[in-house]
Amino acid sequence: MAYKGEGGNTFSFFIKHFVHLVLGFAIMYGVHKIPYRYFKGLSLVMIPIVLVLLGLTMLQGTTIAGANASRWIQIPFVGMSFQTSTLAAVVLMVYVARYMSKVSDKEVSFKESILPLWVPVFLVLILILPANFSTAAIIFLMVVMLVFLGGYPIRYLAVIIGSGLLVLTLFILIAKAFPDAMPNRVDTWMGRIESFSNPEDTEADYQIEKAKIAIATGGIQGVGPGKSMQKNFLPQSSSDFIFAIIIEEYGLIGGGVIMTLYLWLLFRIVIVSQKSDTIFGKLLVLGVGLPIVFQALINMAVAVELFPVTGQTLPLISSGGTSIWMTCLAVGIILSVSAKREEIKEQEIREENPLEILSEAL
Repeated sequence: MAYKGEGGNTFSFFIKHFVHLVLGFAIMYGVHKIPYRYFKGLSLVMIPIVLVLLGLTMLQGTTIAGANASRWIQIPFVGMSFQTSTLAAVVLMVYVARYMSKVSDKEVSFKESILPLWVPVFLVLILILPANFSTAAIIFLMVVMLVFLGGYPIRYLAVIIGSGLLVLTLFILIAKAFPDAMPNRVDTWMGRIESFSNPEDTEADYQIEKAKIAIATGGIQGVGPGKSMQKNFLPQSSSDFIFAIIIEEYGLIGGGVIMTLYLWLLFRIVIVSQKSDTIFGKLLVLGVGLPIVFQALINMAVAVELFPVTGQTLPLISSGGTSIWMTCLAVGIILSVSAKREEIKEQEIREENPLEILSEAL
């Protein structure tokens, strides 16, 4: 599908997206060759690295295509930017899966789980929250879901959810009291929610109105590949609202195919999780896989005004290298779990894999 690119050159836009996909599939292939148990130790190593990257992003974050958010960090010497929150989401889900599998055979008190589990989770969320509320909210929901599936007591989860709401409330109050103290998008969040809940059309509804026009124009069969008109007027038409453009060009048939593919991915995620022989494998697949489908459903819901505007992209389809690469990283991890490999004895793992030793020690 062709989209309006820089300078009106749609072909260069297509080539850029194609290159991102090729690199993404290379990442997927490389990751799927790694035995999935290695990710236990890797998550321990990556958590502090991710925290540093998120901190740098808050301090040095830049903007992409006019987006007013400190979500990207500029990579020196190569002229590329990287959205650190997407990497943090994958790493954190692997880390949580590792912890829950480690304590699956014993009863852990709430106090014992605070430092090894919830402190890293909330540190990551707090660093993401100021610039990207929707991503922080999705990560929090996915973590809650994963620990619930891992057998974490519901009464403890209630405390965590309450703590999360308290942190969010405090952040909003602080951001309102000191608007110049830190980069935040509180006014943007509140404006989107008010716009969504207000039945009357306002200027803030511009994106949604253009998206609905695109969907209505597409009808059943669509206007044809590359023939969308609304892509020239709809901001972020190649990322946040790409689903509306897909329906305009390919109709409800094309939109139905896209939704079916994501539902098929959900089905495969559940199957791979069920077939895994280890608790870590089961939780790992659900932890990195379900957010992909959840994000896709949110993106599609926003396009048809079933959900407030969030800024969430459509995985593997929206433009943006970081999103594509991290989605491919997650799929590679899922494929690693699904691969039929000969099981290595526990003693051999501990002797030969220093990451496993690190995981068991901490």
